[in-house]
Amino acid sequence: MRRLLILPLALAAWAQQSPPAPSQIERAQARELVAIRRVYVDRLGGGESGGALRDMVIAALQRMRLFVVTEDESRADAYLRGVTEDLVFTEARSSRDSLQLRASGSASRRERAESDGLSAGVAIGEQQDRYSRERKHEAVAALRLVARNGDVVWSTTQESLGAKYKGSSADVAEKVARDLEAAWKRALVLSSTPPASVGQGSALSPPK
Repeated sequence: MRRLLILPLALAAWAQQSPPAPSQIERAQARELVAIRRVYVDRLGGGESGGALRDMVIAALQRMRLFVVTEDESRADAYLRGVTEDLVFTEARSSRDSLQLRASGSASRRERAESDGLSAGVAIGEQQDRYSRERKHEAVAALRLVARNGDVVWSTTQESLGAKYKGSSADVAEKVARDLEAAWKRALVLSSTPPASVGQGSALSPPK
């Protein structure tokens, strides 16, 4: 009987505990992200393409100069992990252009059992089929930055068919670095901004 009474009380107490607000979670992640100094880029899933993209991501992070990229996993404050996919495929396209022109005319006259007739017809047709095959290269990466305590502080998914002066994998690596840099700058602003006072400006605020 006592257990039956304790269970509703425990459920009521759990229901009264409100989950953290999204702003609180975002601020906590921001503080963790800006506190990172050393990053270890883990081996990325995806076979041989994962190894190649890992090297490109390391080079992109080095150029970004926000973190020290280390090869010693034990010294890292966070770990960049994820999977990649490198696809080479052939895209086929077909189209059909056609031109059709038809004209016909007739004239008749009947008078006094005499008849004159005139008829004409013109038909022009032209059709052209076009077929092309293009070999394309696509790279996709889904990465996350994991703090030493196991918290995921940032994640992204990037894909590319290649940029004007670089291949697909190199373009994806640059996109990953730019997205991480933008997230770090937002986190720096958020972590340095004091949170709004609870109850400020509300009816429950004490009178001044």
